[in-house]
Amino acid sequence: MSIEISKTHALLAKALDYRAARQDMISSNIANADTPYYKPRDISFEDALIAKKNELYQDNAHQLKMAQTNSGHLQPKAQASQIKPTLYFRDGHMARNDGNSVDIDVETTEMSKNSIMFNAIVMASKKDAAIFKSVIDASAKVN
Repeated sequence: MSIEISKTHALLAKALDYRAARQDMISSNIANADTPYYKPRDISFEDALIAKKNELYQDNAHQLKMAQTNSGHLQPKAQASQIKPTLYFRDGHMARNDGNSVDIDVETTEMSKNSIMFNAIVMASKKDAAIFKSVIDASAKVN
């Protein structure tokens, strides 16, 4: 069971999940650099992250609520998020004679960029949690 600190925390957690999945995909590309006919794969999660943000920050005031006319009726179930990043083949590089189009320079550059973004999200998550910690600490001193 996880505790939802804030909507921002949930969005940052999802961004970390996507970045970790992308890191795995890039690592797989590097590992298959010598596999004949291998095409490098990548994950486009920016659209999925924007959709998750819109889902988290939607205005619930304009949604129609389901009426419960009898106490014996079941409560409406929250709809599970079906937002997933898009997997695609990264193309545009010349394939070698064996049909493999993995470019180690591109893969290591993408891995470095992804690592920097992952670390930035971790730092943002720590800052977000620190705000709540300072509020809790301040309220403890009042008593």
